[in-house]
Amino acid sequence: MDRLGQTFKNNVRLMKSRVTKYAVIGVVIAFAAIILATILSSYFQYGAVTLENIARAQKENVTLWVLDAMPFIFAFWGQYSSSIMAYEASSLVLDQTAELRDMTVALEYKAAHEATHDAVTDLPNRVLLIDRTEQAIHAALRQKSVLGLCILNIENFKEVHDTLGHYSGDRLIKQVATRLQGVVRKSDTLARIGTDEFAILLQEVANLQNITGIIDKTKNVFNEPFSVEGLVLDIRTRIGISIFPEHGKDVDTIFQRANLALLAAKQAGKQSVIYSPNLDKNSPHRLTLMGELRQGIENNELVLHYQPKVDLHTRKITGVEALVRWNHPEHGFMPPDEFIPMAERTGMIKPLSEWVLNHALHQCEQWHRSGHKFSIAVNISPTTFLDTELPDLIIGMLSRYDLPSDHLTIEITEGSMIKDPDLAMEILTRLADQGIRISIDDFGTGYSSLAYLKKLPVSEIKIDKSFVTEMLQNENDAVIVKSIIDLGHNLSLNVVAEGVEDQKTASRLKKLGCDVLQGFHFSRPMNNDEFLKRILNQKRLQAAN
Repeated sequence: MDRLGQTFKNNVRLMKSRVTKYAVIGVVIAFAAIILATILSSYFQYGAVTLENIARAQKENVTLWVLDAMPFIFAFWGQYSSSIMAYEASSLVLDQTAELRDMTVALEYKAAHEATHDAVTDLPNRVLLIDRTEQAIHAALRQKSVLGLCILNIENFKEVHDTLGHYSGDRLIKQVATRLQGVVRKSDTLARIGTDEFAILLQEVANLQNITGIIDKTKNVFNEPFSVEGLVLDIRTRIGISIFPEHGKDVDTIFQRANLALLAAKQAGKQSVIYSPNLDKNSPHRLTLMGELRQGIENNELVLHYQPKVDLHTRKITGVEALVRWNHPEHGFMPPDEFIPMAERTGMIKPLSEWVLNHALHQCEQWHRSGHKFSIAVNISPTTFLDTELPDLIIGMLSRYDLPSDHLTIEITEGSMIKDPDLAMEILTRLADQGIRISIDDFGTGYSSLAYLKKLPVSEIKIDKSFVTEMLQNENDAVIVKSIIDLGHNLSLNVVAEGVEDQKTASRLKKLGCDVLQGFHFSRPMNNDEFLKRILNQKRLQAAN
């Protein structure tokens, strides 16, 4: 600012000097006018221009006296005007300087605020949260107190954002932020640290029970649905929690372990998980598996198990669902929950899906040649389903194994379709035109509307097992199951209930009119040899009767 002030002073000095310069010019002109007027006066009054006549004209001509005063008037006027103008210019410069300083301060504040706050919610961002966490850790060390860090992930935000658009996604985020602000205490810090992630820094915490109490209140925030663009949305969240100093004594460790807990919550399907040392033991294991999955696919370490679907009316097996397992050379049989989410994140889900489709159809062909005309169902992940090459891939495999297309059922979730409805409709139509059956898996847990559902070329809906397993104890679940069965039949769709674990549930579903049942009550997933034994035993019993 000193350099700027010096520049302003130089400008004022220059302005003042220019005004004085024009005053001097005025004085010179005035003197020239006096001389000329005196010469003309001596010539016309006395007939000749001489020094004597010039002096006489100056002495006797009163008009020349007025003219003689003009240089002094010009000089005074010029000096006075230059002073006034310089003063006004200085005032203007000072005013502009003050305004400029105010603008600079405002811009500096705005830049600092934008660097440390989220643009959508105006909450602290990751940068400010880390800084406050560092300060909180120093304070906790002095006071020997406890801190808690909670990282919240909005599990289905991407589906909402992709379906409803950027503006609606921001509105949802603002609603979430407003609800969370009502939960956190004044001593806590609520921050938005990612597109679909929030964090809460819990300070002045007495003990672990105090932290869990706040976590419970945070969970309750998501019990009530959110409203965006006239739509009622059920938003789910996962929470990972780490505690200082029990789980770490620096910022990086606290954040890393809260993220590990969040990942564990997602994989276990839990709403919240508090960090434990066991999660660190599993972390290197997961990293190793990421590199081994591709090799496992190439070396055919994966195997398929088959869970029968039983027709309620005939009590016969009408088809099977193919479920992939990984026979890891070191860790033994691994269930899909341990590697399919990882395949989704690492881009391995497409080759994994191709492997499952190829081996499922190959196995189905062998059953058909043996006289077992079962259909087979294969789950397709959202990423694989929205691949425009999928219909051609499946049609090619059906031709290779010479299978009737109606013996293959593709199972997809409602979320798969809602991400890109137009593309989903195009792919489903191509598959259905080839005679391939389409089943909506986990029905009742997504966002599909009746108006959208009736347009889809689907032939089957599967009631999500979360409704089936509790329907005998929870009347609301029973009502939902009945409503889905009625809806499916009204739309001329086959209705399958999965997760049937006892005879009472099977009998209740039969009374409600369900078509096909699937679950541990009939059979756990079996390998091919076990499945064929089951089929042969069933045929022997039928022959004996």
